[in-house]
Amino acid sequence: MNKLVSICLLLAGVTGSLFAQQSLSEEMLWSFGQVGAPAVSPDQQMLVYSVRTTDLNANKGSADLYLCKPATRENIRLTTTPESESAYSWRPDGLWIGYMSSVSGSSQLWEMKADGSNKRQVSQIEGGIEGYGYSPDGKRIFYLKRVKLDQSLQDKYPSLSKSSGKLIDGLLYRHWDSWHDGTYSHVFIQDYQDGKLTGQATDLLAGEKFHSPLQPFGGSSEITFSPDGKSVVYVSKKKAGTEAATSTNSELYHYDIASGKTTVLTSNPGYDNEPLFSPDGKKLAWLSMARDGYEADKNRIMVMDMATKAITEITAGFDNSASAMAWGADANRLFFSAYSEGTVQIYEYFSDLNAAAAAYAVSAKKIRKGTAQLVVTEGLYNYGGFSFVNDRPGGSLIMLRQSMSRPNEIVQLQLRNKVTSELTSVNEALCKTIRFGKVESRQIRASDGKMIQSWIIYPPDFDPAKKYPTLLYCQGGPQSMIGQSWSNRWNFQLMAAKGYVVVAPNRRGLPGFGQNWNEAISGDWGGQAMQDYLAAIDSVSQEPFVDKNKLGAVGASFGGYSVYWLAGNHQKRFKAFISHCGVFNLEAMYGQTEEVFFTDFEMKGTPWEASRPVSYDRDSPHKFVKNWDTPLLVIHNEKDFRVPLAQGMEAFTAAQIKGVPSKFLYFPDENHWVLKPQNSVLWNKVFFEWLDTYLK
Repeated sequence: MNKLVSICLLLAGVTGSLFAQQSLSEEMLWSFGQVGAPAVSPDQQMLVYSVRTTDLNANKGSADLYLCKPATRENIRLTTTPESESAYSWRPDGLWIGYMSSVSGSSQLWEMKADGSNKRQVSQIEGGIEGYGYSPDGKRIFYLKRVKLDQSLQDKYPSLSKSSGKLIDGLLYRHWDSWHDGTYSHVFIQDYQDGKLTGQATDLLAGEKFHSPLQPFGGSSEITFSPDGKSVVYVSKKKAGTEAATSTNSELYHYDIASGKTTVLTSNPGYDNEPLFSPDGKKLAWLSMARDGYEADKNRIMVMDMATKAITEITAGFDNSASAMAWGADANRLFFSAYSEGTVQIYEYFSDLNAAAAAYAVSAKKIRKGTAQLVVTEGLYNYGGFSFVNDRPGGSLIMLRQSMSRPNEIVQLQLRNKVTSELTSVNEALCKTIRFGKVESRQIRASDGKMIQSWIIYPPDFDPAKKYPTLLYCQGGPQSMIGQSWSNRWNFQLMAAKGYVVVAPNRRGLPGFGQNWNEAISGDWGGQAMQDYLAAIDSVSQEPFVDKNKLGAVGASFGGYSVYWLAGNHQKRFKAFISHCGVFNLEAMYGQTEEVFFTDFEMKGTPWEASRPVSYDRDSPHKFVKNWDTPLLVIHNEKDFRVPLAQGMEAFTAAQIKGVPSKFLYFPDENHWVLKPQNSVLWNKVFFEWLDTYLK
């Protein structure tokens, strides 16, 4: 069986009792296939996507590629290698699929026919590549490669090559989970012909000690060829060292291939990112934040007329942050996703009123010109990874869809009649064997009278006549909405399956509820956001099914900070706490973290200023340790440089010295997250053992 059904059956572990109901477990989370975003073929008749599966015993996973034919709903497996295939895309002529694989020993560009045959290695770049993209005319590719530009002490003193010292002269010497090694990610262009790279590669940032794409999470979507293949636009923050650590100012750069000339397209103080040419090349859209140093500023969509270089913000009347974008068949239609009331929805912007009316077969009077309010999707879902398909009147979107109760699958939405069809069912068989709890959206009144959209997740087979231990989930970020997402940790359905009611409020400081709500957290970490948490748990605790004597609070990152703060200010509400990679000491955090712009903005200055920001004293959890008296599990990881390990160590030391029942779960090989399969399962087991000890 090479059809998608084979993987469905494998993931479900199907036997004669295919639909026997069972409870979700931490091991079972790794039985789900992780479906990647669809890449639509140039003729729009097919799409390729990935499915990542995990061998828990081997402690590793791998991603294989699949082909889907939307017209027939046929899904065909294309690869079966033990290595992962990633970064898949169609060659512009639609005859080959490009992808990255490390089967040859390093990560390189490979190609195969649309039926999975004739696999061939295209690149043989020393050290491997980190991404790539085809030019629209198929004559060139760009690829991303690390370039060493800094001299190490060992380079300077070859006779001491076995020494390990590093001499550091600026900040950002380590970032996210790795130390700076003297290399920079650069964009290269090279000629391409029928599966081979020819001629010499050109480094677009030759000699420049800057990164493109942005580190640590930037990728190929930050580089784009113009539709005529004559130029490239790339993203870079051309700042180094301490200047880079204190700024978010990235720009878009235009590189003309014929002349080799680079010009800067933007002059905005904050992030400019994700450039995307319209199909006709007349317009360039990108995401832009207005303020330097504020990583959670409103993400606007800017559009440049490439002939006049005039720039227009098309989301000026839209109060939420935009994220991913996709053009329609021409420059008249632009789709984008945005946080919205605890979900991620897709919206459409029309630059031409008549085009809007024609697409939706309605009177032009019913659609406002240039509106960003035309929501395309609906329902309690997160949508993403979308592409426009001009396959019918009005067209359709092919995209990923997930919820708190279902991992990603690929669906197709007909835009004119809003009919949705499922194109994949990778996890359907397994989901049918599991009892999931009900997910409810509830509005809870805050202490200042405003309403907090909150998610309530109930245990499977919920009985309102019973009393349940209840968890307050504290979100990280701090500006990161609680949406309809599925995760292998912090999985609300798993918490519910363990017998807990979960309360997950979109408290002050989270996107999707307007920019004022999003910004209310900055400079006020210990203020209204914490009162929102207390209001949420107090409100739900009035329900007869909540056991008020068995309340717990859990969270990571800013959510971990929230747990530490609540531990000193909860007034006996909670019986157990868990903080993962949380901020404990705000003053120490300033000197320990790597992206200093974050603490500068969120605390409203440095801790040594003459007019010292009040946050360092008023909001820091370590100031309230004297009140700690509730069992606390601290989780922290060695390679977390965003919220460094010392924060967790300080908190655990405080709990131990105070005599508070406490344990410290430490992972030497994980960063801010826990990504390795067995580590994730272990994390969950310790997590629930701790909660069960004090709440059951």
